[in-house]
Amino acid sequence: MPDLLIELFSEEIPARMQSKAADDLRARLTEALVAAGLTYAGAAAFSTPRRLALTVQGLSGQSPTTREERKGPRVDAPEQAIEGFLRGAGLTRDQLEIRDEKKGQVYFATITKPGRPAAEIVAGELDKIIRNFPWPKSMRWGAGSLRWVRPLHSILCILTDEAGEVTVVDLDVDGIRAGNTTEGHRFMGAGRFAVSSFDDYRAKLRRAHVILEAEERAAHIWQEASNQAFASGLELVEDRGLLAEVAGLVEWPVVLMGRIDVAFLGLPPEVLQTSMKEHQKFFSVKNPKTGRIERFVTVANVETADQGATILAGNQKVLAARLSDAKFFWENDLRTVQAEGLEGMGAGLAHVTFHNKLGSQADRIARIAALAREIAPHVGADADLAEQAAKVAKADLQSAMVGEFPELQGLMGRYYAQAAGLPAEVAAACQEHYSPLGPGDAVPSAPVSVAVALADKIDTLTGFWAIDEKPTGSKDPYALRRAALGVIRLVLGNGVRFNLRSTIGKHVNEWLDKEQNGIAQKTSHWDQIINEQNLLFFLHDRLKVHLKDEGIRHDVIDACLAMPGNDDLTLLVHRARALSDFLKTDDGENLLQGFKRANNILTQAEEKDGVEYSYGADVKFAETAEEKALFAALETAEPAIASALKAEDFARAMGAMAALRAPIDAFFTAVQVNAESQVIRRNRLNLLSSIRHICLQAADLGRIEG
Repeated sequence: MPDLLIELFSEEIPARMQSKAADDLRARLTEALVAAGLTYAGAAAFSTPRRLALTVQGLSGQSPTTREERKGPRVDAPEQAIEGFLRGAGLTRDQLEIRDEKKGQVYFATITKPGRPAAEIVAGELDKIIRNFPWPKSMRWGAGSLRWVRPLHSILCILTDEAGEVTVVDLDVDGIRAGNTTEGHRFMGAGRFAVSSFDDYRAKLRRAHVILEAEERAAHIWQEASNQAFASGLELVEDRGLLAEVAGLVEWPVVLMGRIDVAFLGLPPEVLQTSMKEHQKFFSVKNPKTGRIERFVTVANVETADQGATILAGNQKVLAARLSDAKFFWENDLRTVQAEGLEGMGAGLAHVTFHNKLGSQADRIARIAALAREIAPHVGADADLAEQAAKVAKADLQSAMVGEFPELQGLMGRYYAQAAGLPAEVAAACQEHYSPLGPGDAVPSAPVSVAVALADKIDTLTGFWAIDEKPTGSKDPYALRRAALGVIRLVLGNGVRFNLRSTIGKHVNEWLDKEQNGIAQKTSHWDQIINEQNLLFFLHDRLKVHLKDEGIRHDVIDACLAMPGNDDLTLLVHRARALSDFLKTDDGENLLQGFKRANNILTQAEEKDGVEYSYGADVKFAETAEEKALFAALETAEPAIASALKAEDFARAMGAMAALRAPIDAFFTAVQVNAESQVIRRNRLNLLSSIRHICLQAADLGRIEG
């Protein structure tokens, strides 16, 4: 069984496209080979800046011969139907078989497709894949019609059998004929060379200064950069995204460390790091004692006689120009803050539109400030500080630094707030109010930061709900799902207790009543209620997704959502966690079945009798010991459960409910509810009503599946 080796050699492939392109090549070709009837033992794909490579091991030598039987029309069918069947089968009439069936004689065709050599299948499928490759962007060059991400220079495509014999696949794509040769490094290679197998290919590439595996290039860069930093008493700043990108820029990584001019060391370290990463693809090296970024690491793609000195000198010259710009932005922003304060820096936000139906950024900031003040007592924050922080939190959007590096928004706000002499809590909120931005982002815990962050996200949600710009399907242009998850994580992460329904309603009413923000017509009171309710449903839906990772089922959350106070997310989740834990026990599972049995019997009886059995169960009508024991258990459990629920101790409430499991089981085993005596029957149905009433105090168990 031969091994297949393919290489598509071109000009430089953008680093961000390489990994997916290699995966696409592997997936598309292996799927096509299997669809054509070939089998294989394993496949692996590789990428470098100038090549995509694929090795398929243990490929079958040819596809099997297949036979397919097709049923055709009846023998006496119209001639056109028979001719159409013959064309589809690719046969003549004398090759058909006539068989007797219930409705008469019918034509059958047996179509035999002989197997094809692997080389023929590979040539045909690879040709189609190259011509239709899913590059995000592609180009044509010269006079050809082929489109590729960058000009494609050569195709290596060989099959190597177990004896080591090499077969070049006969393939020509737009004048590029497949062969058994490739070339190494653009500058340090020694021209084209032939290969006979994947192992030979990889080894010869390394001798030609090309490391085929992207993971190996990345590991080499990280290790060498870390060693150089450590040797200087410094520390490499980790950036896995940049590492992957740089590994896609070089085939033979040469790591060089340079110095940052002392004139720029006073810049915030994040500014240095962002500028070097975005503009130069440099790694930052910091002094662990001071936290300052003092050096940089660049990765060259060539070894030089002067050990990279010329490369470093050129890089340092370009870097100085870039950092000069950053220094100018930083110093200019500081002058603005010192002269006008942070609110003065953000004054221009009055002329920046947030949304044409929701007003300017300044309008939004005013709403957030009012809401932050209202939320502050619920999170233990000073209301004045929360309002002050909200008013300046987005001022850095008008800074020159954030204009150049948008990813520094918030962080620069913290620096500018500190420069303006604002309280530490306000400065922290400037940075933290955007968080959490995603599932892996940290949740702020400082009270002022929590107040402003919640206000920011709730205003976003209520605003877009009010103008009917809700997420639909996979579309969420305003990141409202992320905002909802942010509210949930802020509330749960900090144990915040407040009623979202009333907070949302009050916030909507306050700014709609002012007829501001470009909304020409007020929303009616009823529409507001509907919007608030829909928004609360949306938050609950996001909560289900969030709690799924904890192993809490959707039906458990639904059972808790049916209870009062479901807009207090902290209370809701405490109840859901306790119920989830309870249902995982034998007592919980059996009590659930007992509740469902009681509820089903009671519901059927109430429908049949046309009355509600909810009062009047009396122990004096109990006839059996099991019946009397259940009366006693319910009498003991009810106050215990009520007390626990009042204290919001749901675990204790579930524990009190667990005590009902045995007497309920015993009751249903020994007692017939529908007794002949109507007095006894009514009493027992009212007893079942007591079970239902007590169990439903903790959660709506009727919504639990199973």
